[in-house]
Amino acid sequence: MSLLADVDTHTPTPPAPDSFAARFAGELDDFFRTRPQVDAARELVEEVRALALAGGKRIRPAFAWWGWRAAGGEVRGDRAEAVVRALVALELLQCCALVHDDVMDRSATRRGRPAVHEAFAARHRRSRWTGSARRYGDSTAILAGDLALAWADDALVTAGLPADALQRAWGPWQRMRTEMMAGQYLDLRAAAGRDLSLEAALRVAALKTAAYTVERPLHLGAALAGAPADLIECLRVFGRDIGVAFQLRDDLIGMFGDPAVTGKPIGEDLREGKRTPLMAIAIARATAAGDHAGARTLLRCLSGRPVTDRAVTAARALLIDHGAVEAVEEHIEALTARGLAALDRAAVDDVARAHLRQLAAKAVRRRD
Repeated sequence: MSLLADVDTHTPTPPAPDSFAARFAGELDDFFRTRPQVDAARELVEEVRALALAGGKRIRPAFAWWGWRAAGGEVRGDRAEAVVRALVALELLQCCALVHDDVMDRSATRRGRPAVHEAFAARHRRSRWTGSARRYGDSTAILAGDLALAWADDALVTAGLPADALQRAWGPWQRMRTEMMAGQYLDLRAAAGRDLSLEAALRVAALKTAAYTVERPLHLGAALAGAPADLIECLRVFGRDIGVAFQLRDDLIGMFGDPAVTGKPIGEDLREGKRTPLMAIAIARATAAGDHAGARTLLRCLSGRPVTDRAVTAARALLIDHGAVEAVEEHIEALTARGLAALDRAAVDDVARAHLRQLAAKAVRRRD
């Protein structure tokens, strides 16, 4: 039996619906309606707002909410409403990461619309302004990402949290921001240094994605509720493994996803030269099998030169033929099993456990 079937075995019926998603959407909208407006830079503010409200999985706030609930946080009341407002910070931190990541990766689209740097570059060209449209787009996108990061701090500290709760949350919040930046740096360094090792790729996945997507949001939510150290540790182990599995699924979607669903072109990770665990496994296996032509094909995709549609098609076939896709699927299952085992050790109530299992299944099964 597959692991994902095992997830269903442990949760035979879906947990009762929770109102968090709708409450969070309302708070996110309210946050933007109450931001100080700078008329001279209205378009900068609007780009951040449009990105934040354009969709997205909202997985980080959801994991944080259920970290809060798992640690005994209440569903309703003033403290619960303050927590929902505070978790807007996670979506704004995600906006910062997306805007900056798109500049570094030269991604043209995000959430089915032009990436922020592309939108500003297009505005420059339409207005026939002086200088480089690309440089203008990149520079303004950096500012947009910085604005989202500044607003993330604002959202956390102005949410109305009690002083003791904010103090407990500040540690995981600081670590999350730093780990996210460190992971992005390691990603850039791996590309520049041509590091093709699986170990390096998994380390990037753990820091760049897992920490700020699942592990630290759970930690943040639990800390807000005053969770004991042993519960926080169980939730962090669960979150770390599910977070890496989430990134591995993202790597597969990046190579084989449906553009109509993802809003991204096929093989965009390959076109961006990302050194993912998927690519590391394929290159190692092709080399070990003596398929030097195949290994060279994959390596050319990571050389920084433009990648053609034909090269993407060839690379996708090699990823399948050398078992890299199957190996990543197996690793996702192993990580999910280990994460769920850590969750089962945690002293949480059945409602929180069911919702966390459901979130984990959604994270590792998703197709967008």
